[in-house]
Amino acid sequence: MSMIKIENLTFAYPTSGDYIFENLNLQVDTHWKLGVIGRNGRGKTTFFKLLQGKEAYSGTIIRPVSFDYFPMNVSKPHRLTEEVLHSMCPMKEEWEFIYEFSLLDLADDVLGRPFDTLSGGEQTKVLLAALFLGEGHFLLIDEPTNHLDAHGRACVAAYLKKKKGFMLISHDRQFLDGCVDHILAFNKTSIDCQAGNFSSWFMNFNHQQEQEVAKNDQLNKEISRLQQSMRQTKNWSHQKEATKIGAVDKGFVSHQAAKLMKRSKSIEARKKKSIDEKAGLLKNVERTEPLKITPLTYSHGPLLSLSNVCLFYQDRAICSPISFSLHQGERLFLEGKNGSGKSSLVKCLQQEPISYTGTMKLAPHLIISYVPQTTDHLKGTLKAFVQEHQLDETQFKTILRKLGFDRQQFEKRMESFSAGQKKEVLIAKSLCEKAHLYIWDEPLNFIDLYVRIQIEQLIQEFQPTMIIIEHDQAFKDAIATRTILL
Repeated sequence: MSMIKIENLTFAYPTSGDYIFENLNLQVDTHWKLGVIGRNGRGKTTFFKLLQGKEAYSGTIIRPVSFDYFPMNVSKPHRLTEEVLHSMCPMKEEWEFIYEFSLLDLADDVLGRPFDTLSGGEQTKVLLAALFLGEGHFLLIDEPTNHLDAHGRACVAAYLKKKKGFMLISHDRQFLDGCVDHILAFNKTSIDCQAGNFSSWFMNFNHQQEQEVAKNDQLNKEISRLQQSMRQTKNWSHQKEATKIGAVDKGFVSHQAAKLMKRSKSIEARKKKSIDEKAGLLKNVERTEPLKITPLTYSHGPLLSLSNVCLFYQDRAICSPISFSLHQGERLFLEGKNGSGKSSLVKCLQQEPISYTGTMKLAPHLIISYVPQTTDHLKGTLKAFVQEHQLDETQFKTILRKLGFDRQQFEKRMESFSAGQKKEVLIAKSLCEKAHLYIWDEPLNFIDLYVRIQIEQLIQEFQPTMIIIEHDQAFKDAIATRTILL
């Protein structure tokens, strides 16, 4: 057993005046299975970079082990998967790859296929196998679930539970519960480490939040009283000084006024310190404002209906025939393994050129709002994005603020946004749009826990008609009215 020790770690990006970390002290046992959580933009991925020595910082990081990072870059991805694995793990033999594959529910024949032909979920599993075959290293795993379906997430969680010695960034509550034994939480003003899984941490955190919020009214009243007392104290000396006008012994009055001024400043300093201390008690309370959406109603029968629809990719059927109708207020989740045609189906519903057989009927004048799976197309400024999509700029930026955006982000180009912030831009756009049907393809990729809960509450309150592809089981349990398996 050894410890990773972080002492007085301080870091800020050169382009920003704000510290991401300031005098951080932390110790991590290299045998821990550590889940790393926190809102988007809190510095989780930056923390991984600092551990690897990829950014300059002040302070000390004592590394008794080497670090490996996921997802790693694959050079020459057109090579066979076995060749890719041998380049990453040159000392390992084929049977060791096959053994790791068996733990990940990955077929042996993957070794003989070009890496770039594998699905996103298969590539994730292959890279995780390579990661854990690097013995003696501490692993930094950044968002491994984004390309995994529900079954894949369960397999990877079970796989990680058998391992040790890693930090794992994830916002999937059920996934974290299945594979970690400690939680490292990036809070608003602190970074805390606690033994247990996500649920135990969240229960403790909520209890702490409830206690702090319960004090809020009392503290606000006390702060208000102290501020009023400060104003009165400040007036003492001014009132005494005013009595000099017309006084016989102006020197004596000035002396008395000076004494009162000194006393008032002392009292003011004590009360200001008390106010600061009381205000500081609530610094880690995570406040989320409710979101709004304005769905259009459609009461004349189903919004769409499919009868024996079969999707094709290069003359190959990618799913069995699908039949369903969607009515006002339903929230339909599409499920199926990676490559089963979920994303192809939602593209087909938007009249994209996807080959299919069967019958697909969309209601006349149906308005659809779409959140795509990828964010690669987001470039330029938010102002240009608003103009391109004819959005209400005030409404759009208000939603982003509620999702946790700082105002300074509004002036940056979207290329500099984190993956989670880019996804929030797409969600905010959709929430600005009045539509009959909202189609969201993996909307929660890279999205933090608090925004997930915000979106759950929004959907529960406004009951929009939706088709959703999403593998977060807790999110699905909260809002799905129906599920279709492809």
